[in-house]
Amino acid sequence: MSHLLEGLNPEQWAAVTTTEGPLLVIAGAGSGKTRVIVHRIAYLLDQGLARPEQILAVTFTNKAALEMKERIHQLVPPSRRRGELLIATFHSFCVRMLRRHLDRLGGAYTRDFTIYDADDQGRLVKACLKELGLDEKLYPPRAIQYGISAAKNRGETPDTLPPSSDPKRDALIKAFRLYETRLAAANALDFDDLLLLAGRLLRRFQDIADDYNDRFRYILIDEYQDTNPPQLSLTRLLTQQRQNLCAVGDPDQSIYKFRAADIRNILDFERHYPKAKLIVLARNYRSTKTILAAANAVIQNNRARRKKDLATENAAGEPIRCFVAANAEEEADFVVREIIAWQRRQEPLPAAEARAAVLYRTNAQSRSFEEACRRRGLPYALVGGFSFYERAEIKDALAYLRLLLNPHDDAALERVVNVPPRGVGKATLDILTARAASDGVSRWTAMTRLLEENGLGARALTALRGFAALIESLQSALAGAKLAELVRMVLARSGYDAMLKQEGTLEAEGRKQNLDELISAAAEADERGERLREFLDRAALVADTDDLEESARVTLMTIHSAKGLEFPLVFIAGLEEGLFPHARAAHDDEDLEEERRLFYVALTRAKRQLYLTQAERRRVYGEERLTDPSRFLDEIPEALLTTQAGPTTAGRRAGEGMRALQPTANPDLRRFPKPKPAGAPRSSWSAPAAAGSFKVGDRVEHATYGAGQVVRVADGKLDIAFPGKGVKRFVAEAAPLTRISRQ
Repeated sequence: MSHLLEGLNPEQWAAVTTTEGPLLVIAGAGSGKTRVIVHRIAYLLDQGLARPEQILAVTFTNKAALEMKERIHQLVPPSRRRGELLIATFHSFCVRMLRRHLDRLGGAYTRDFTIYDADDQGRLVKACLKELGLDEKLYPPRAIQYGISAAKNRGETPDTLPPSSDPKRDALIKAFRLYETRLAAANALDFDDLLLLAGRLLRRFQDIADDYNDRFRYILIDEYQDTNPPQLSLTRLLTQQRQNLCAVGDPDQSIYKFRAADIRNILDFERHYPKAKLIVLARNYRSTKTILAAANAVIQNNRARRKKDLATENAAGEPIRCFVAANAEEEADFVVREIIAWQRRQEPLPAAEARAAVLYRTNAQSRSFEEACRRRGLPYALVGGFSFYERAEIKDALAYLRLLLNPHDDAALERVVNVPPRGVGKATLDILTARAASDGVSRWTAMTRLLEENGLGARALTALRGFAALIESLQSALAGAKLAELVRMVLARSGYDAMLKQEGTLEAEGRKQNLDELISAAAEADERGERLREFLDRAALVADTDDLEESARVTLMTIHSAKGLEFPLVFIAGLEEGLFPHARAAHDDEDLEEERRLFYVALTRAKRQLYLTQAERRRVYGEERLTDPSRFLDEIPEALLTTQAGPTTAGRRAGEGMRALQPTANPDLRRFPKPKPAGAPRSSWSAPAAAGSFKVGDRVEHATYGAGQVVRVADGKLDIAFPGKGVKRFVAEAAPLTRISRQ
């Protein structure tokens, strides 16, 4: 046993050996939380407190689950790990439960349900809006999709949502109701349903709840601060009997509110589990003292947190370097040049010690950095673009495979019924959709009825009969074929291979290579003994970061994607008001605190060197506009920072809410002044501007939309561009605006 506890600090040792009853481990960034979870599981097995199948560990990515399992296997001898150790995401755990028990809920759903990913959900929402005659311009599908998900996470249904005279609210309720009807007809569940229906099973059927409570003697949940209400409900249902729950997380790193994560789950842990013990891991093994001092100074401005200060025995390290660029292009060029120079200086060290990451608030910011990398010949990996399973040809192949198990999967049928082209045009698909809606059935059932009735033109009938025959013939091959063989069969019989070969382009060749990789993935699944349903479930639940190339020398990614990672060199780009913090957080304290937590997460990804960059001007809606530096820069102590201005930078202007760069002996290397007291205004606010005095380029503030810039003045009206909210029009005489700065 000694080797399992060897090298643990006192707090880690306590977290590993405190096995009975509820335990909350507040694990600061870089404090070794994964090590604690892995050693705790190994300790439970080593001490004979549980068999592998009696332990459930929940993580938030498949990648993290795989890494944990591999590390446990290294620690525990084979004699102690006979049986299945279940380390899974919440969603994959719920899929397992629903594959066993979903039919107990009754209704249209069966155990062979399909999982709809975000793209499938979006297609279905669009189809619902079209069927309801709702204009997508007035009722954006993404907004409706988000509204449905938010309602589900609050435990609401179309019938429990209160009626409203607001047209948008009314549209949401109608779309939600039809969306649920169409999901049921397709025997499909979205990601929210996986959690909600698993919880419903545990609440409604005591024998199922007893079975899972009896099986799992110990439950560990990582990243507990990012759990949402349905996940909290599941956790409490699974721990009703023993309450041997170890929750590991950090309120200061709760950054997924937009996915319905509720920071109160971790802040109220002792209220949910009154007998809980608390252990705080505050010793950081990752970053320099300078980086941690900056992170501690920033996060203490938040109120919704548990007080802790990260400390380290690492060296003080280099100051945090700030760079003020003239524009986004200069910012990106500086970042890439610094990476190249830094990595050259690290050449004697292993490649892993020279890895760099460029972190930004939004995916759209990646473009300038990608272009700068290509200009200077710097190889990079991009996280947050199209992952492997999001590529069109891969989704096409998977849609065929989904139809073999569930021909009522409307999203899959719509995707491939005419791919490759087989003569099923829009008019035919519209007839199919209308018949499905009128009969209240899936499109597959509607198609079979139309074929039986000869209810279409000759060409359409021939095309649909060919498609139905293709799916049925592939279904008949399911029993005897291995997965890799089945994928090859789908691509050949459907004509997909022939279509790409006929195209004969470099793009088609690239798509063919991606499909070859899918065949390789299927072969690996064959080696694992997976069936088609398990293979499709794995593909549906994959996350962007599961495809992360750990060996990449340079990684471009959003800060959300960087959660849980670390890099020797980190750049945090775009530190400007309206961008980071995001414009939508300007007038909401909770949202602003989440933005600050996001900045804290970004800061604590850095091990040795950290850069903070911003641009004086940034192009928005096609026009280059002045920016204000992020308020978060004010929260970092002056002594930790050095600032460099770009060669074409005018320097931030004093007296307009921008901190002046203080001259030193070196005119290009300066320090920020001391931060302002918490709550102090960022700008020198003027009285409301007189009507008619606005000019194009003026920066203004609106009580609802936040900071913006005048882009047009005409006919007594003002067009104001608000980052993240679009262009709004006001009558100049009555505009509730305050001028911040003058063009």
